[in-house]
Amino acid sequence: MTEHGSTIEQVELGKGGPLVGVQGLGCMGMSEFYGQTDESAARETLDAALDVGVTLFDTADAYGRGRNEEFLAPFVAAHRDEITLATKFAIERTDDPVHRGIRNDRPYVRQAVEGSLRRLGVDVIDLYYMHRRDPAVPLAESVGAMAELVREGKVRHLGLSEVTGAELREACAVHPIAALQSEWSLFSRDVERSAVAAAAELGVAFVPYSPLGRGFLTGAFADAAADLSAEDFRRHQPRFTGDNAKANRALLAPVREIAEAHGASPAQIALAWVQQRAAVHGLTVVPIPGTRKAARLRENAAATRITLTAAELARLEPIADRVAGDRYPDMGSTSAAREG
Repeated sequence: MTEHGSTIEQVELGKGGPLVGVQGLGCMGMSEFYGQTDESAARETLDAALDVGVTLFDTADAYGRGRNEEFLAPFVAAHRDEITLATKFAIERTDDPVHRGIRNDRPYVRQAVEGSLRRLGVDVIDLYYMHRRDPAVPLAESVGAMAELVREGKVRHLGLSEVTGAELREACAVHPIAALQSEWSLFSRDVERSAVAAAAELGVAFVPYSPLGRGFLTGAFADAAADLSAEDFRRHQPRFTGDNAKANRALLAPVREIAEAHGASPAQIALAWVQQRAAVHGLTVVPIPGTRKAARLRENAAATRITLTAAELARLEPIADRVAGDRYPDMGSTSAAREG
């Protein structure tokens, strides 16, 4: 086994949860959604993650219709005792490329976990999330079915994604929840309506996905329709094209200026903001920025050593309220749609 040096701190992922690096790695883009992938470079990025102390690796059965789990399997096998493996169920995909169903019923939970265990080549999943909520299925049924997997030794810890504070409390009454994963960034703060406070109260760790605004906060692209490949799904997200993109680019000026003052990148400032915003709420947070490049991975990890001043935080505070466009064309399956 290769020994890996650590440059980031470790935190407990929820009450009684595993110790993980304070920043994780979102692996979705290694198989789908962000254009063509260099598989060799992606594998180097996985190794680079361990080198800097990243130990939480996040995937889902929906990513590449299972291909992302299969892609991770050799890495998982080589480093099983060093990593915390997270995957998800609930987004049902078929041969129809545009179909996205949501299923939370007990038979589907059990079907989904068997598929993920097989593709990942493991006997147990460290953290198993319900990816999206189907309000038509009682939460007690969904979480109860997940709890059965814990009792059977197929799953160690449970997580939820895109749920409200009330839903998180309801779930925790059925079985302990280690982590809540939802979008949280300088551009997306709707989770602060109820989910963040509930997670802090219940001792649930928060795992922000897209903490870099799907790359927009980094300045990597100016307009998705003009700058990104045809297969990149960001071309269909309202805030990244046309007049919305133009308006949102103007919001990045303070991010760039603060980055320059710190000798840092805009990405690092965005990640540092998430860490410090969570601390305000007394919340354990493990962002999972996604990247396919080892250099970007190291840059992101270095953000854990940046501390923003009160004045800098104040400059960044109003950004989210001014963002033009929703984060998805259809917000119906997000927690924001179910907030009271």
